[in-house]
Amino acid sequence: MVNLKSWILLAILSVFLCKASSAAVESDALQSVLRRLDSKRAPSVVQESAAKGVLQRLLPAHLRSFEFKIISKDLCGGRSCFHITNYKSSSRNSPEILIQGTTAVEITSGLHWYLKYKCGAHISWGKTGGVQLASVPRPGSLPLVEAEGVTIQRPVPWNYYQNVVTSSYSYVWWDWQRWEKEIDWMALQGINLPLAFTGQEAIWQKVFLDYNITNRDLNDFFGGPAFLAWARMGNLHAWGGPLSQNWLNIQLALQKQILSRMQELGMTPVLPSFSGNVPAALKKIFPSANITRLGDWNTVSGDPRWCCTFLLAPSDPLFIEIGEAFIRKQFEEYGDMTDIYNCDTFNENTPPTDDPTYISSLGSAVYKAMSKANNNAVWLMQGWLFYSDSKYWKPPQMEALLHSVPRGKMIVLDLFADVKPIWKSSSQFYGTPYIWCMLHNFGGNIEMYGVLDAVASGPIDARTSENSTMVGVGMCMEGIEHNPVVYELMPEMAFRGANFQLQGWLKSYSRRRYGKVNDQIEAAWEILYHTVYNCTDGIAFHNTDYIVKFPDWDPSGKTETDISGTDISNQNGMQKLAGFQWNRRFLFFEKSSSLPKPHLWYSTEDVIKALKLFLDAGKELSGSLTYRYDLVDLTRQSLSKLANQVYLDAISAFLHEDAKALNLHSQKFLQLIKDIDRLLAADDNFLLGTWLESAKNLAMNSDEMKQYEWNARTQITMWYDNTKYNQSHLHDYANKFWSGLLEAYYLPRASMYFKILSRSLEEKVDFNLLEWRKEWIAYSNKWQESTEIYPVKAQGDALAIATSLFEKYFS
Repeated sequence: MVNLKSWILLAILSVFLCKASSAAVESDALQSVLRRLDSKRAPSVVQESAAKGVLQRLLPAHLRSFEFKIISKDLCGGRSCFHITNYKSSSRNSPEILIQGTTAVEITSGLHWYLKYKCGAHISWGKTGGVQLASVPRPGSLPLVEAEGVTIQRPVPWNYYQNVVTSSYSYVWWDWQRWEKEIDWMALQGINLPLAFTGQEAIWQKVFLDYNITNRDLNDFFGGPAFLAWARMGNLHAWGGPLSQNWLNIQLALQKQILSRMQELGMTPVLPSFSGNVPAALKKIFPSANITRLGDWNTVSGDPRWCCTFLLAPSDPLFIEIGEAFIRKQFEEYGDMTDIYNCDTFNENTPPTDDPTYISSLGSAVYKAMSKANNNAVWLMQGWLFYSDSKYWKPPQMEALLHSVPRGKMIVLDLFADVKPIWKSSSQFYGTPYIWCMLHNFGGNIEMYGVLDAVASGPIDARTSENSTMVGVGMCMEGIEHNPVVYELMPEMAFRGANFQLQGWLKSYSRRRYGKVNDQIEAAWEILYHTVYNCTDGIAFHNTDYIVKFPDWDPSGKTETDISGTDISNQNGMQKLAGFQWNRRFLFFEKSSSLPKPHLWYSTEDVIKALKLFLDAGKELSGSLTYRYDLVDLTRQSLSKLANQVYLDAISAFLHEDAKALNLHSQKFLQLIKDIDRLLAADDNFLLGTWLESAKNLAMNSDEMKQYEWNARTQITMWYDNTKYNQSHLHDYANKFWSGLLEAYYLPRASMYFKILSRSLEEKVDFNLLEWRKEWIAYSNKWQESTEIYPVKAQGDALAIATSLFEKYFS
């Protein structure tokens, strides 16, 4: 059914393009990896059926409208591609469109491409408005493609997905039903290299039991469900735990379902490997082993119950033995489905020496532990440490680690390339293949933010740069289900070559997202592109609005000391430095003040104009779920920025000892919290209840239900440990603008603070920061342990509420 001449011409063209590609893609080592991974893929008939399954779940009425077929890479010049043509048949009941691809992922990518650019459809996460398929014509009336068809070839082999912490911030409470939707989304976006970390604790249990580590010992090793990512990386232990056997068994079964579906779709899962993080009991069982204790990671006072984990030195023979055992256990459970393994050494923990020889031996041992179990193993490593601890990772140290494994056996994720690309300053990672990644989000916060220009140009610039070693693009956000425009553009860059026109794409995006042309919406998106989605100042942390990250601060400027003599006047994971604000993750310039300032990179007046345009479009678009989500999010964003100024006005009134003005501004701040909560309650996607109920639904008994709910509540609030007078250093790191959380958690906190401010003026005494902390922390601890139920269904008319709030605050 495909014109043979067309395929010959396509093959010739593909060969030509292949010759012009980067040296990294052409390298023998990389090609060898790709050939081995191709050999592990499911049979063509299985992949075609899996692609059909995606279509059936997305557009069941159109199941017979499309024909899918796996083709050889030889027809794409040895590369991955998809080819869309009209189905040539005179039969009345025949399919309308034929999509061929080198894997099922390529086929589903082709399906998505056709639905976007021929049918005006839009596909995003359910929590960001879901799909807009109303513009897809009925079966029998699908639009034809041009006679020669549409062929899209990947310029680089891989489209990577996930951060090692996404599993905790976003996926932790997912069941198979939610995972199936996510894998479908991944397939449609063309993701072919996903991280697959679910259920690994059950594998570790099996490994460590062979070393006489008991389940009781593991209770002190594994973190709780919402904190597993950091226990896996050796940042903490036991916090939020222990893990029940129910959890271990259910998560292992879920992982097998996930991996099976990924393999059916032709994806290459990235499995975990051993980084040296071990239970404390191993030191007792092997007293001569070289096991050291790492430093404190973000606890308030170095509490040994969960701080300072144990690291088995790579130089110890036991390291390779345990690492090999872990890979082999995965083989036993999952079969042979990948050669790519993730391992992140010293994540936010500094090695004991900067000697390049030591670092090289460390890297060599990590890889040897993988390769003894799988001699074709490839080590995939997050490059976050090269940014977060750049004072340590100088060129000699970086090169020692990157060159500690055989050529072609390591891939680096340039994790923060959308803001701080390491490839530019590291001679393309000293010849090591890397994936250009967008980090974008910290803690899974809800904040409209993006650097669209960098996303649209960065991967192309990196791939076409001299001596490029880039082999893929990736999304490494800490949390998902927000900013749908960013997460549609980024994966599409895996298929885009040069001369990509972002502004034209954005106009097409707005039409597809809402299913129709609307001049006001297009004008609004033009503003948003130049403001909210044009952050060019390089500041990393942008989720610090006062409502959700309330300052732990004495506005009088005085310091107070706890009983140990420690300066606690500016806790919050920050220390006062001359003109700078510091925490473990970020160092960025601030004006000379001890008050943490929310990051603002755009004109709020311009964004309010965009909001007005959105509201004006409501009469035409109010029935669209995607429109409602964006309207609520944009209104929330605008009101939260207004609240920042109101807070500063309240503090100014306090400093000027104006009790009347303090009361006026503090009451306005509290009212804003209430109004934003009411707005968020009008959309199903901004509800605290959904998060809490999903946690409880995984429980098999009352004890698990109580533990899982505590995990869910704690992660989004205090996060980590605290004392009577000291909040967690990570408090509000995973803050969320969710209805229920604002009224029940953020509102009481601000109210307590302002009451003590007002009292200090009335009684002419200093502001008592310790009194506020004591009262607030006690409330927070109680809220984390509580079990009140919050709505899981929206209430109210989002457009009407947004309109009334605009008139109230911005008219």
